[in-house]
Amino acid sequence: MGELIGYGRVSSRSQSLDIQIEALTSAGVAREHLYLEKASGRKRQGRAALEDLLGRGIRKGDTLVCTRLDRLARSTRDLLQISETLEQKGVNLKVLEQPIDTSSPAGRLFFTVLGAFGEFEASIRAERQREGIDAALAKGDDSPFKGRPPSIDPNSIKRLRDEGISPTDIAVRLGIARSSVYRLMNEVS
Repeated sequence: MGELIGYGRVSSRSQSLDIQIEALTSAGVAREHLYLEKASGRKRQGRAALEDLLGRGIRKGDTLVCTRLDRLARSTRDLLQISETLEQKGVNLKVLEQPIDTSSPAGRLFFTVLGAFGEFEASIRAERQREGIDAALAKGDDSPFKGRPPSIDPNSIKRLRDEGISPTDIAVRLGIARSSVYRLMNEVS
C-alpha cells in the first residue's frame, strides 16, 4: 500500500489553508506529505505545488487526497488531465467532501465515465479541426496548410557539387544542415 499524499489550495494570499490542512491530516495524511499553495486555480500555470506533486510527489500505489475537486482542478479539462496523469502513474484519488474514491469499484467507474467524456470531447475537437483544415485546403493557394515554401535551392547544391565542393563545405556556405545537402543531392542527381 502506498502513501496518502495531500493537496490543498486556496485562491488568494489572504485565505487560510488551516481548514484543509486539518481535514487532510485527520484523514491520515502525514504533514510531510502535504502539498499546499496559495494560487488561483483558473490555470495550471503558477501552481508549483501541484506540478511538483504530479511530477515527482506521487508514485504507483499512492492515494492523492484533497478536500474538494475544485481545490484540485478548476475546469473539466484540467480535471481530465490530472485524472489521466494519476491513472498513468497508478495513483488513486480520494476527495473528502465528495463521494469520490478511485480505490473502490464505484470510484473507478466514476473515473472511467469521466475519462470517456474526456475522450469524446477530444475526438469531437479533432473532428472539427480536421474539417477546418480540409475546408482550408479546398480553398487552394490561400490555405495556411499548404506548407512552407522551400528555402533551399537544389540547383545551388547541384552547381556547388559539380564544382567539386564537399557536402560539408556546401552546408557551411549555404548555412544549412549537412543532412539537407545529402537529401537534396539525391533529388538533383
